Amino acid sequence: MYQYLNYENYRVMNNNKFNADLQKAINAEYSAISCYGMLAKMAPNSTQINRILEIQNDEKRHLQSFAEIYIRLTGQQPTYNITEECPTNYRDGIEFAFNDEQGAVDFYLDMADRAQEEKIKQSFQRAAADEQNHAVWFLYFINK
Repeated sequence: MYQYLNYENYRVMNNNKFNADLQKAINAEYSAISCYGMLAKMAPNSTQINRILEIQNDEKRHLQSFAEIYIRLTGQQPTYNITEECPTNYRDGIEFAFNDEQGAVDFYLDMADRAQEEKIKQSFQRAAADEQNHAVWFLYFINK
């Protein structure tokens, strides 16, 4: 007996997984924005405060981009939930941010690979590059 793959169901399942992962990315960005606001308030000097606020602005841009993609793909508004609690001390928060940014790089590159539209692919590739840059800054702060 041969079993035939229903390509329409496969496409729908893949789209559902992509949309769920897109919602996960939205929540991650929303969580990062909140965390980086707290970290900026704890930062020891104006250089680190300003850099963290710049990173936070990048995360706001990613959130807006991902939300627009989500609305276009689903016809619905995304939800915004803090899914990762930010540590309450600066050193732990910076280490948390470093690890979170590094994880986001791989996740966003995977999202880019699965994107069916070039503009969506480019949005995730750009976000991955930004996240890698952010990780470098947080690593610098850890080693300072």
